[in-house]
Amino acid sequence: MPSFTQKTVLSALAGAIGVAAHGHVNNIVINGASYAGYDVFTLPYSSSPPVVVGWSTTATDNGFVAPDAFGTADIICHKDAKNAQGHAKVAAGDSIFLQWDTWPESHKGPVIDYLASCGTAGCETVDKETLKFFKISEKGLIDGSSSPGEYASDELISNGNGWMVQVPENIKPGFYVLRHEMIALHSGGQENGAQNYPQCFNLEVTGSGTEEPAGTLGTELYKADDEGILFNIYTQLSTYPIPGPALIAGASAVAQGTSAIASTATPLTGGASAAEPTADSGAGSAQPSEAPAATTAAPAAGNTEAPAAGNSEAPAATEAPAASDSAPAPIFVSATSAAAAQPTQAAPSSGSGSEAGSGCKSKRGKKLRRHARDVKSRNVAPMKKY
Repeated sequence: MPSFTQKTVLSALAGAIGVAAHGHVNNIVINGASYAGYDVFTLPYSSSPPVVVGWSTTATDNGFVAPDAFGTADIICHKDAKNAQGHAKVAAGDSIFLQWDTWPESHKGPVIDYLASCGTAGCETVDKETLKFFKISEKGLIDGSSSPGEYASDELISNGNGWMVQVPENIKPGFYVLRHEMIALHSGGQENGAQNYPQCFNLEVTGSGTEEPAGTLGTELYKADDEGILFNIYTQLSTYPIPGPALIAGASAVAQGTSAIASTATPLTGGASAAEPTADSGAGSAQPSEAPAATTAAPAAGNTEAPAAGNSEAPAATEAPAASDSAPAPIFVSATSAAAAQPTQAAPSSGSGSEAGSGCKSKRGKKLRRHARDVKSRNVAPMKKY
């Protein structure tokens, strides 16, 4: 019978092995194309990390999120997770293979997958605490006839430490976060003993689906005392209550298998706002076409005022600005200048009338002088001689 000291040493050794063997997803494979995930052993120490589709985490020990952190942001996409700056494109109905670096056989438990819509801006900038996850896949107890039983985690190990999940065919196209998670229950029989390993990836789903399932905030997916979290696996079981919300309607299990890698894919970047002009950017591009219209309108305003100020018969004021809309500034010709440059017909008429008037005055003067002489000669009496 092992001594107390032997038990202590074995327990510590098992714990050390367990910690060293914790895992994370290295990459995902879609139709033979491999997209890099977040490698916790190399990327945190890189001065110029590459763009990947997996969200970053500070869990560089391949560690977990404990139940006492279920109400915090760490449970969403792992400890201190930050948005991946790239995404992978996948058609609705296609499958995604998630490749873990390793997983210990002792860490038995369920495998669960969720999706959450990021909106049209994409997942590279979405606030993780606003994401609402809906469950698209789950698998728990496979065989509980003997303790500690066979679980989905065992199937993942036999599948080359990988898991296949299908994107629902009826999902509306758009940008989504795939939340893939394993829950280790080897210590789940004690309070705060379960270990959650959430992994997040950015996707762009294509297709013609229309479904937009309701979701649950990441911080509300589980509670520390949920039946499938506070759970003892070291007994004979017939069922296991998988934690979290129910599967969405139409979700179906996919046969597990590996996915051969044919190529290494480059993550896509940017959401709809980067790929297509938004309503605001469209308005901005339309602004240059509005400027000539304003220039054309300005001469029209001046044209209306010029005839009113001066002679309405002078046409030069209305025609001068219209000669060129492309001029830097409209050139206005005043009615006074137009009249001086181009005398009207009224001016010559006035000149002719003045000359005729001067001739009539000359004739009348001659007649008056003759008349005066005649009158004088008739009225003056002859002088008497003395």
